[in-house]
Amino acid sequence: MKIQVTRLGLSAAAGLMALTLAGQPAHASGVIKIGDINSYKAQPVFADGYKKGMMLAIDQINAKDGIDGKKLELITRDDNANPGDAVRAAQELIDKDKVDILTGSFYSNIGTALADFAKQKKRFMLITEALSDNIVWSDGNRYTFRLEASTYMLSSSLIDAAVKSGKKRWALVYPNYEYGTSAAKTFKEQLKAREPDVQFVTEQAPPIGKIDAGSVTQAIIDAKPDAIFNALFGSDLAQFVREGQTRGLLTAKMPVFSLITGQPEYLEPLRDEIPPNWTVTGYPWYSIKTPAHLAFLKAYQDKYGKVPLRFGSIIGYDAIKSIGAGLKASGGKTDTDSLIKAFSGLKFDTPDGPMQYRAIDHQATFGLYVGKLALQDGKGVMVDYHYVPGDTLLPPDDVVRKLRPADAD
Repeated sequence: MKIQVTRLGLSAAAGLMALTLAGQPAHASGVIKIGDINSYKAQPVFADGYKKGMMLAIDQINAKDGIDGKKLELITRDDNANPGDAVRAAQELIDKDKVDILTGSFYSNIGTALADFAKQKKRFMLITEALSDNIVWSDGNRYTFRLEASTYMLSSSLIDAAVKSGKKRWALVYPNYEYGTSAAKTFKEQLKAREPDVQFVTEQAPPIGKIDAGSVTQAIIDAKPDAIFNALFGSDLAQFVREGQTRGLLTAKMPVFSLITGQPEYLEPLRDEIPPNWTVTGYPWYSIKTPAHLAFLKAYQDKYGKVPLRFGSIIGYDAIKSIGAGLKASGGKTDTDSLIKAFSGLKFDTPDGPMQYRAIDHQATFGLYVGKLALQDGKGVMVDYHYVPGDTLLPPDDVVRKLRPADAD
């Protein structure tokens, strides 16, 4: 009888332990699994460089005995550019692959969905690329951190140049989804605060991937602006540039202030059709001469051959490097509370200098390159650029507290 009781007690204890461990990371001995959800099919140019950058950083960390002797392992899932598929992929990574850390997302609506997933499941989540401000502000939560510069930061980086231009009549063109509408809103608010007499004479917000470039261009021409703010990217950007040049809108006389256009992913499709007089944010990897960036470039090209870098390359690399720094700060612990504590205020090194995940809103102080577009040797490049540290592009803490929910932390 005593033996039966003991067996029942052991069975109950085992059941209790199973319930206690449910939903917690469970990695194989000696391995820390990182699950990445991204738009690998929808954004192949970005995603190829992104994964290459991640694997380079993983190789470097593992070559130095990993994290307290545990190796990093990357498992990827495609989100099909769909928020629902992204959430299902995240759940599969947890249930089937038993990942310790979730990361990823390219599109802002997917980043927002994954941030909400992290909140509902109480799991740490590092958003790598999705730019929407709501990820860390209006919809921010204690479980979600973000690496890339936000739409607020991107727009902020162009305001000084926009004010210096002295232009008063502005047209805005942007994709009609979270990233575009947020970028336009921020640009208008910041420019109006600096220049109260500016006018916004037209806003064109075509559906993403479905721009009618002729109609958009003509609407801007009819509004007679003397400057343009642009947040289009990808094929929409290419169509707008070509139609704008054909119709005489995008000439050297029309200053354009444009987000992310200087990234190689978006310059290369334009080939020799680089528009003049554009001030842009981007990634001029080919001419950054700091020792840290030169070392990154050499390591990347030693591993993959003399391939050009993409902006995705630096995002993927920085993401894993920051995860490595966070894991070291947590003592190798991968439970949610330990990761949140480690990442709040975490400082980490990147090829572009030191950065930090701010404790107040979990936004990284990701810096930006701002410069002009030019055509060199038949290719689009950034020239006359300067680096803007990310911590100078964000609002003060008292403003952030009003933007972020009181129960976010």
